[in-house]
Amino acid sequence: MRWTRTLQTVDVHCAGEIGRVITGGVLNVPGETMVAKLHHLNHVDDGLRRFLCSEPRAAPAGSFCLLVPATVPEADVGLIILQPDQAHAMSGSNAMCAATAMLETGMIAMVEPETVVTFDTAAGLVRATCACADGKVTSVAIDMPASFVKTRGATIEADEWGTVTYDLCFGGVFYALVDAAELGLTLTPENAREIATKGVRLRNLIAPECAAGHPTVPELDGLAYVMFHSTDPDGVLRTCTTLRPGRADRSPCGTGSNATMAMRHAAGTVRPGDRIVSRSIIGGEFVTEFLEETMVGDVPATRNRISGQCWIYAMTQIGLDPTDPFPHGFILSDTWGG
Repeated sequence: MRWTRTLQTVDVHCAGEIGRVITGGVLNVPGETMVAKLHHLNHVDDGLRRFLCSEPRAAPAGSFCLLVPATVPEADVGLIILQPDQAHAMSGSNAMCAATAMLETGMIAMVEPETVVTFDTAAGLVRATCACADGKVTSVAIDMPASFVKTRGATIEADEWGTVTYDLCFGGVFYALVDAAELGLTLTPENAREIATKGVRLRNLIAPECAAGHPTVPELDGLAYVMFHSTDPDGVLRTCTTLRPGRADRSPCGTGSNATMAMRHAAGTVRPGDRIVSRSIIGGEFVTEFLEETMVGDVPATRNRISGQCWIYAMTQIGLDPTDPFPHGFILSDTWGG
């Protein structure tokens, strides 16, 4: 056997959402800051992302967590999220996966009952406080980037659904938050294909029209996802983030939950100290705690902590045979959607 590229991953899921943590085979990415590294992966050389995130080496569900040296002394490690559409600045579930993988495999020494891992991300420093017992990470609480509302009550005209109202919010990446009832959706597992298809279609309609720009980090621009929300009979927030090219998030979505708290703060329905439970399409739950009010530039914002749990399920070695006819991978709409 001869491989021209070899990578190792620790494969983790967070409430069902897969985050494969790259632990070997990538030394670094060009760029003096995490923003510059993210730009390199998206605009200069996206070969690593395409190699990992496409078939035959990946499936539609899940992400890869790229660990690189931190660019600031306050952080332990840099983190970038690789997905089929692009590299992203931040993901709550994937940060939980990365922290769990590093502690449970000894990359960072686990200290019981609590170990803190600080990530350097393009969206800012992210602190993960990990509860630990008997060599296991039993929960991860992520202090998220400041979240804010860019536009409340924006609308888009869609031939399929008429006028759709959304809130444009930042929770680490930009979201269009949409009431599921606007599109006649029920956020249950049997509707996952319909939810994913409509969400990606709606995202592609909104993205060219919306002003998704960060007030202090201009590189963090562009709409990433549509997240649908509803309320379960017990009062818990039900969510489903839809991801290109066409799938539904299995977790309650950390950055989306972060954005949701900002939306509720802007609406005047929450205040510091409040907690919101978010439930995913398959029933997993995150808890979002509103820590404090803050500002991002001249925009009112919230600081929030998202808590959940992860489980390691595999360790994988991935390689590239030099004769492989698909070195960059491929995706097909029969399984990937859009």
